[in-house]
Amino acid sequence: MSFSGDILDDFAQHEARRRNGPTYADVVVEMGMLVEDRGSHFTGDVVRWSAEGVTLQNRDDYVRHFGWKPGGFLIEGKPVTLVRPQQTAAASQRITASGSVASDGRAKVARASRIWVEGKHDAELLEHVWGDDLRELGIVVEPLHGADDLAAAVSDFGPSAQRRLGVLLDHLVPGSKETRIAQTVRDDNVLITGHPFVDVWAGIRPKVVGLDAWPDIPYDPDVTWKEGMCRALGVQMDGFWPKLRNQVRTFAELTPELVGAVEQLIDFVAEAG
Repeated sequence: MSFSGDILDDFAQHEARRRNGPTYADVVVEMGMLVEDRGSHFTGDVVRWSAEGVTLQNRDDYVRHFGWKPGGFLIEGKPVTLVRPQQTAAASQRITASGSVASDGRAKVARASRIWVEGKHDAELLEHVWGDDLRELGIVVEPLHGADDLAAAVSDFGPSAQRRLGVLLDHLVPGSKETRIAQTVRDDNVLITGHPFVDVWAGIRPKVVGLDAWPDIPYDPDVTWKEGMCRALGVQMDGFWPKLRNQVRTFAELTPELVGAVEQLIDFVAEAG
């Protein structure tokens, strides 16, 4: 290590850098900028940004959403901190709710592959946010109406390299019933992802309805989680879900856990041979 000038000043600056960690150059994000996420090594062009993060689209037209983070990206191999411009011009491209660039609107013929979700509300939320992407890719989402017989359903489906299956489960956490169900499926052509919430409702950020956090709903065998949620909020259950769903304008109003789980499935199914 070399020092210049006042050795005590140099040493103090070195110690400050050591304590505070490395520093990275700020780079103002621009549409079309080619960047790489350091964590996942996903590389693509910037197609959208918001207060929540930046959206990249790779050469295969897959999209990923990443939060703003110090030194979180690489440009020409160098780590940088992406920052939003102080004044953001409107993008000329139409961006879908999922953050991808909108196509001409013509749906492709449905693939043999499928994405399964646990219930009707899960399917509706995926259509609401990712519907444009799903139609462009020809991917059909189907509700399972419960995952208890998942292994048998997968066997009946008959997954293959040309017929992949993606499954989105609620409450996929260590020790949960859903995790045990997922462990009964062993097939390279099946990908099971999930989020930690008891119900997909909680995958929507509570701020869309003016809350800092969703109420904590204790387990009650005689009351569903949705019923408990509506009671805690003091609202009628009938009609609450459509109002909640329609408050979601973009992926940024969903939790990262849910967004990441869904996009893993879309990419997995889209890559079927």
